[in-house]
Amino acid sequence: MNKKTVTQSAEDYLEIIYRLEKKKGFVRTSDISSFFDHKPSSVTGMLQKFDEQGYVNYEKYGGVTLTRKGKRIAKKISERHETLSIFLKILGVDEGIAEEDACRIEHSVHKETMERLRKFVSFVQNAPKDPKWLHHFEYFIKTGKHPKINEK
Repeated sequence: MNKKTVTQSAEDYLEIIYRLEKKKGFVRTSDISSFFDHKPSSVTGMLQKFDEQGYVNYEKYGGVTLTRKGKRIAKKISERHETLSIFLKILGVDEGIAEEDACRIEHSVHKETMERLRKFVSFVQNAPKDPKWLHHFEYFIKTGKHPKINEK
């Protein structure tokens, strides 16, 4: 499994291991199994493959931690997910839907597009509080019309 052949499923596993490791400090097979609603044996099989490929350190009946290589990939996936989720929420998408869609989009978005979205999200998050254009966009979403702006 190299950079070009990491599957969507593998990315999902690495991302959830990364998130759980950050949150709890450790990850067990049962944590991953519960998250994905997969059989523990399926999760164990994936973790054994990841261990062989150098993405995780896995001990049967112990736990799993990401290697430096695994963490690098998982961190990028997690950052893509977070950026996409925030972007969709800026657009007014419901939080639950934004999370679902971010999970789907994060696997296929082009690197250049992702970088532009990251910059846009950063721009909006660091813009002056309550920017007019964002209020105009929210009005447009609700009404389908551009707001009338007083011209001087």
